[in-house]
Amino acid sequence: MINARSLDAPVIDQARRDFITLGIDQTVGESLTSLRSRAVGEKIVYFYVIDAEGKLVGVVPTRRLLVNSPETPIERIMVRRIVAVRAGATVRTACEQFLQYRFLALPVVDDDGKLVGVLDINVFTDELSDVVERRAADDAFQLIGVHLAKARELSPLTGFRDRFPWLLCNVVGGILCALLIGHYQAFLDTAIVLALFIPVVLALAESVSIQSTTITLQSMPRGDVRWGLAFRAIQREFAVAILLGGACGSTVGVVAWLWKGAPAVGLAVALSIMLAMMTACILGVVLPAAVRAFRGDPRIAAGPIVLAATDLLTLLVYFSLSMRFLSE
Repeated sequence: MINARSLDAPVIDQARRDFITLGIDQTVGESLTSLRSRAVGEKIVYFYVIDAEGKLVGVVPTRRLLVNSPETPIERIMVRRIVAVRAGATVRTACEQFLQYRFLALPVVDDDGKLVGVLDINVFTDELSDVVERRAADDAFQLIGVHLAKARELSPLTGFRDRFPWLLCNVVGGILCALLIGHYQAFLDTAIVLALFIPVVLALAESVSIQSTTITLQSMPRGDVRWGLAFRAIQREFAVAILLGGACGSTVGVVAWLWKGAPAVGLAVALSIMLAMMTACILGVVLPAAVRAFRGDPRIAAGPIVLAATDLLTLLVYFSLSMRFLSE
């Protein structure tokens, strides 16, 4: 284990030299015979194939070596697409590659492509934690429309242009919410108690929408949107939303009933929270997928758009249900 503060140290200093290589001209049987005559450590996960000059040309997972017939050439079963770390790279770079490719070990090569060492993932526990935390912070900022990495370097004017368009989503959403409240102003004048619960209704809906958005972004594959996966995610989040909405809505509804002694108010608040949270969960899945479908960056656009849409629909549901129950 190495210190988490050594992210900028040369990666070659942490590489193991007791790696096992196979020749590209060998067969599976010859390779197994060769391995039996050598001391193979417990940490071996992949076998690395080199040519006559010692250059790394392929990787053979242990399973492939064991399941193929002895006469099979190594060249036929090796993986030719190699993910390797340059000897001059830093520990930080290696951590990024471990996170990206999810391998248990990475080969280290010099500038000529010759294998000079192997990195095990367990050596980088502290460093990976540091990089994961940094990525998590970056993702959290991107959910509210901020490129964290860019924000450290950009000029004020460029930073303004980068962030203002997404803040406009909240501005537009807030203005529409104000207009919606104004539309129901006469009703609110006769049922002022409803205004007391607007903050908690909005807070719950916004919280669950961001939770759903975060989960969606973490599980969303790269490339084109897979609508089958998105539909299954909607089903899963909808079921979770029913439970969350039922629990939160019932709690706030009972408080409203006992506080104001008005069962209709309690019922309106409870059902509004439940429907709003269900809607927010669906928005948290659908909108990031829609942004990706239009070739946008869902990590940047999804947060502001989801929050604005959630606020507007939450208030619409809240006032519509309340008017229905309290006007009877």
